Amino acid sequence: MIYKKQLSILLTVLTLGLSFSAIAGHGHQKAGSGPNPYRDCGLGAAIFPNHHIPAAISNVIWDLGTTAVTSATMSPETCSNIHAKTAKFIIDNYPNLIEDIAKGDGEHLVAVLDIEGCASHAQASVIADVRDSISQTISAASYAQKDLSEKASDYYSALTSATASCTI
Repeated sequence: MIYKKQLSILLTVLTLGLSFSAIAGHGHQKAGSGPNPYRDCGLGAAIFPNHHIPAAISNVIWDLGTTAVTSATMSPETCSNIHAKTAKFIIDNYPNLIEDIAKGDGEHLVAVLDIEGCASHAQASVIADVRDSISQTISAASYAQKDLSEKASDYYSALTSATASCTI
């Protein structure tokens, strides 16, 4: 009986020690810059790579998210982070994306929707939602004073809100 308790304590200490060393090893990154463990890691992300809510629910149901959190902590490179790819694409191609969303179509717009995993049959609805949101953003008086990263962030927010309903 005592042996089981001691083994349990030892495993807990080792697990926490490994977790803290992994966190310390990633200390050079800005807080929050890693993957979202429930959405981007674990079994849920493997089963539902483009659907955040089912991914998170699956991770919680499977093992209360332990595997997902461990993946994010110990090996974040194994987690899918589609949104990071989307954000990079938007900031790298912002002028083209604004032009495409104004037209309602274009290769850059289709590319970013593909990155987000938005099926072609759902793209027209998503484009309409993004166009509506971006037109409101651009018409605001504060838009002219924003730098590229703020404008790209607005586009990212509009896009990820609209693609949340995409299905493959």
